[in-house]
Amino acid sequence: MSLPANTPIKPKAIIGVSLKMYFGYQRSVDYCRDVAAIAFAHPAVQAGDIELFVLPTLPVLPEAARILGPAGAAAGAQDIFWEDEGAFTGEVGGKTVAELGGRYAEVGHAERRRIFGEDDTVIGLKTAAAYRNGLTPILCVGELQQGSVEEAVTRCSAEIDAALHRAQSLGPAGRTIVAYEPQWAIGAPEPATPDYISAVITGLDAHLRSLPGQADSRVIYGGSAGPGLITKLAPAVAGLFLGRFAHDPKALKTILDETAARMTTAEVTV
Repeated sequence: MSLPANTPIKPKAIIGVSLKMYFGYQRSVDYCRDVAAIAFAHPAVQAGDIELFVLPTLPVLPEAARILGPAGAAAGAQDIFWEDEGAFTGEVGGKTVAELGGRYAEVGHAERRRIFGEDDTVIGLKTAAAYRNGLTPILCVGELQQGSVEEAVTRCSAEIDAALHRAQSLGPAGRTIVAYEPQWAIGAPEPATPDYISAVITGLDAHLRSLPGQADSRVIYGGSAGPGLITKLAPAVAGLFLGRFAHDPKALKTILDETAARMTTAEVTV
């Protein structure tokens, strides 16, 4: 089942994968073919209950979109520039991402905040660029050091507000997927504890969906997420944003199966 780009999406769960810069072109294409085969055969993906997307490196995007689209999945970019076109050497705007078949744009990842110095202003501009080009932003937020649940909710809510307020000052907003990725858990051997993740995301989800125009937006968890985690999380956690632990297609299939099973045994907030 391939949904038209303008079809409203109200899935019961969201599973996304970033390939970062781990795979070359051919390996990325092969991975997308494997994911498409899994998606074609997966009842929850075909029913639209699980929203599935892959973010490859940019040169792979057109082929990834072509492969994944007919399987009911989608592709997107790991970054976009805040302007759509102009004299910005080396950058790629949301207009081009959409033209290449992308439906998502990741913004605000901890690596870009740390390595490239992206701040709340830049992240807000990139979020606005996603909205105006019909892309769903994957807005990454997360505290630097582990503390209390209340501190994490306060910190990450402020990051959400900074990005969305800036974006909305420039034009209409749209649906947002917030990826809660505590920076201290990214690349760690284990994710944050299920109780901690559940408590923080319950607070963030309530905050996000109370904002103007964000009733259909959701919060998912990233940060060393892998098989076995989704079944331990509270219903407010809409899904997972996966990295290296889903680079094996078999692991991704396991996570999709776990997500589908969770939807039949728990009342997932939609």
